[in-house]
Amino acid sequence: MQNFLTEYILGKSQKMITYAEYISLALYHPEYGYYMRDEPKIGREGDFITTSNISDMYGRMHAKWFASIQKELSLPPVVCEIGAGTGRFAKAFIDEWKEVSKEELHYYIIEQSPYHQNKQREMITFNESIKQVKNLDQINPFSGLIFSNELFDAFPVHVVERRNHQLMEVMVTFNGEELIETFVPLENEKIKTFLINSKMDIKNNQRIEIPLAMDDMLSQIAKILHKGLVLTIDYGYSNEEWMEPSHRKGSLRGYYKHQLIDNVLVHPGEMDITSHVHFDSLIDIGQNWGLDFIKQLRQDEYLISLGILEELQNHFDPNPFSETSRRNRAIRSLITPGGISSFFQVILQEKGLDHEKAKQVIRMK
Repeated sequence: MQNFLTEYILGKSQKMITYAEYISLALYHPEYGYYMRDEPKIGREGDFITTSNISDMYGRMHAKWFASIQKELSLPPVVCEIGAGTGRFAKAFIDEWKEVSKEELHYYIIEQSPYHQNKQREMITFNESIKQVKNLDQINPFSGLIFSNELFDAFPVHVVERRNHQLMEVMVTFNGEELIETFVPLENEKIKTFLINSKMDIKNNQRIEIPLAMDDMLSQIAKILHKGLVLTIDYGYSNEEWMEPSHRKGSLRGYYKHQLIDNVLVHPGEMDITSHVHFDSLIDIGQNWGLDFIKQLRQDEYLISLGILEELQNHFDPNPFSETSRRNRAIRSLITPGGISSFFQVILQEKGLDHEKAKQVIRMK
């Protein structure tokens, strides 16, 4: 991957590329990209862990929740999960649905990684109702629930920094030995518009990631969604939080064998690259495309509102080595103050529904 990137950059007229292009190649290049590799990425053998891989209860709670509101909102029992990883969430959701609903579930998975596609086929029995699809266009028009967990944080982002009181775009180049950063005056009008709309005043020596790809994804979702809910779970900041001094260096990071790497220009194609989501922009851009905002909650609060505490109370087992006890420990890890869930936010949007009725029906405290 290093040699490919070097040749690619040196082949450009200006001998540099944007961070967005670098991240896109490092993660999604069909041959060299991190997500395209036939190696574990999630879990102990991989480079990072996701909430849905901590416990099957995560997927099961969402199935119970959707089953409890689906009929009241006159929605079909249809789910599309974007970026499903190993498929553990999907399997847990499908298994629980069979126990809580008599209706036939239709579940679509969109996943770019061939490795994860294969893992999903090992875990899930696909048929006419449970399918892997290539893109959102294949399910257009769609009615039901669109779900994603840690999707937007993996999108390619541009990087800008105010240096000597001038906004600059941070670019990636090659100095003859390694990939390094270089700076050019900001000219991208879409980035300028994003900053204006977000009303964020970037301070001197502050850098921030700009997720232009988020607009593309939200527009695609809104385009194919005829009637339903969009449930997005991820980590990120509000516009106010982005302006805090502790975030002045931005959030772009790499994860390599469960170690946090500040310099994402090392190990290209061998590590995950991530940045925090702009939550206010996600809500505002979604609203512009017709996705009406319903609720935002921290994930631990959200899981409690779904009734996850009842699962602990109803399934106590004094044997610490039993399957039930292991599952209960996983549940506690999802709701423990300061645990993994405290870093995630849950955002719910809708399109084509009676908005006030949806807010009343959806039991999120």
